[in-house]
Amino acid sequence: MTIPPNKRSALFEKLTAADPHGDIAAAWIAKELLRDVLRCTDRGGLRHEIRDRLYRFYTFCAACRVPEIGKLATTVSAWQEPMILAIPTGLSNARSEGYNRIVKHVGRIAFGFRTPENQRRRVRWACTRRSRRVASSRRQCHC
Repeated sequence: MTIPPNKRSALFEKLTAADPHGDIAAAWIAKELLRDVLRCTDRGGLRHEIRDRLYRFYTFCAACRVPEIGKLATTVSAWQEPMILAIPTGLSNARSEGYNRIVKHVGRIAFGFRTPENQRRRVRWACTRRSRRVASSRRQCHC
């Protein structure tokens, strides 16, 4: 979702008024620059365009004095090559990460299951919930 220029300037003025040091505004700018990188998928994800947007992001982060923004730039730098590969192809490991989260959650709440078969059954049930057919609701007769 893109913010219209007039609302963007009003938002930026409110951010700078609320935070005199400009840390929140700097974080917002860093987020927008990173979103510009991800928006390269709209035009096919050309490598030179992705690298140009990353360069702008890194340049801003290097000039910024907020330590969290520096940590964000370090993290993005560590994941830069997978990002560059994922943007043009649209491939990601989001589905497997989602299943991994479900498995870990089920493992945390199923502390009473002592047999591995019951644990596997519970994980399988949780991970296939969306693919199972929903049972039709029964109408109850109120006589």
